[in-house]
Amino acid sequence: MTTLITPRDIAGIVAAHGLPALLQRLEAAITADFRRWGEFDKVARVASHSGAGVIELMPVADAHRYAFKYVNGHPGNHRLGLPTVMAFGVLADVATGRPEVLSELTLTTAMRTAATSVMAARALARPGARSMALIGNGAQSEFQALAFHHGLGIDRLALFDVDPAATRKLQRNLAGVAGLKLRVASSVADAVRGADIVTTVTADKRRATIVTPGMIEPGMHLNAVGGDCPGKTELAPGVLAGARVFVEYEPQSRIEGDVQQMPADFPVTELWRVLTGTADGRRSADEVTVFDSVGFALEDFSALSLVAELARGLQLGARVDLIPALADPRDLYGLLGVGERPGAEQAPGRLLAA
Repeated sequence: MTTLITPRDIAGIVAAHGLPALLQRLEAAITADFRRWGEFDKVARVASHSGAGVIELMPVADAHRYAFKYVNGHPGNHRLGLPTVMAFGVLADVATGRPEVLSELTLTTAMRTAATSVMAARALARPGARSMALIGNGAQSEFQALAFHHGLGIDRLALFDVDPAATRKLQRNLAGVAGLKLRVASSVADAVRGADIVTTVTADKRRATIVTPGMIEPGMHLNAVGGDCPGKTELAPGVLAGARVFVEYEPQSRIEGDVQQMPADFPVTELWRVLTGTADGRRSADEVTVFDSVGFALEDFSALSLVAELARGLQLGARVDLIPALADPRDLYGLLGVGERPGAEQAPGRLLAA
């Protein structure tokens, strides 16, 4: 049987462990898997684009488990009462192909994305960073804010969104967080001024230049999270040209990330190399670093594995018959129950004739 983990189960896990602790456990799990990068069979995700958005499949596997995520990105969905991003995923046994877990990944993706952002900033931002600009105050913004506050010690947030209602929503949701000061900025330039870290989480499926070179200050670290498909960017090319750029999986990032704007030989460093000590991260206090984050399947593998473990410990998740249970594994037809009953296969024809 397969364990089905629903959004209600994820809420139960958060209630039991607390969101700050869960975000930190996600960061630790993702970091551990990135440090064993070479053990994974990796491929860039498969995407189907339309004028309204994109639908993607994201597979990855190690020697024991195979995972994939189905995920969309449709910026206009809020007008239909739907999230911009919706996702589910499967964790399967490599030895048999049996799907062990079928889980929601809409909530979980928001949490794993925030945890990945903190993982990168821990390796690349200046030590002692305390202020962050958060550009784009939609569905993922609370998770980014809380992950950076509890995980990295960010205590000052400057908020900006082209939709003031999104910023008001974020303010309401963060109002009770102790030790976190919020400032509503009048523009992107106002938000990033003096920030140690700049996190962009915008949703428009278009090539945008939200952050420009004139906004960049020495020593800044940028998490560019929203640019995650062909034709969708957030940083002006000049920002990238003036920084050291780090990515998750280069073959995917060249197609989908902000670096899609740059020449094919523009230098980037895969983040796993920094985490394993085979490449430098930040080299000076004044260096500008960019994590061009598009979201990679390995992060979902880590999240699915952790969520499955925590759900099992809390006895959450329903057992479902996703795969037929057969007395004879070679007799799939017999499961239909039509067997040797006289005339059974002619019944539909008789109904149609009548």
